[in-house]
Amino acid sequence: QVQLVESGGDSVQAGGSLRLSCAGPGLNIGGYCMAWFRQVPGREREGVAYISNDGSTTYADPVKGRFTISKDNAKNTLNLQMNSLKSEDTAMYYCAANRWPCRLVGSFYNVWGRGTQVTVSS
Repeated sequence: QVQLVESGGDSVQAGGSLRLSCAGPGLNIGGYCMAWFRQVPGREREGVAYISNDGSTTYADPVKGRFTISKDNAKNTLNLQMNSLKSEDTAMYYCAANRWPCRLVGSFYNVWGRGTQVTVSS
């Protein structure tokens, strides 16, 4: 079964940066719409950003201007550069893949990772 594997989560101070990565063994990330979601216990999963097959990107309003999503097709990885982190960014971050369509809606995605924890302290 195809799976995604996230890494890079850590505990940081507010204002700091982190870079999350998502590897897709057995899946050609370049041919998929790839997205990052996050979830805090007791709250609904929230879309963070996605990047389509053609490289176009979309971000949720809370992260615009601070986060950057990218693909490294040569390494078959998805990345999320997170700058100017805030305490409200604290969550478990998941990457997900879907052939089509590209939306920040979790139900469209059928391949998921197990998540990586990001904790931002103020």
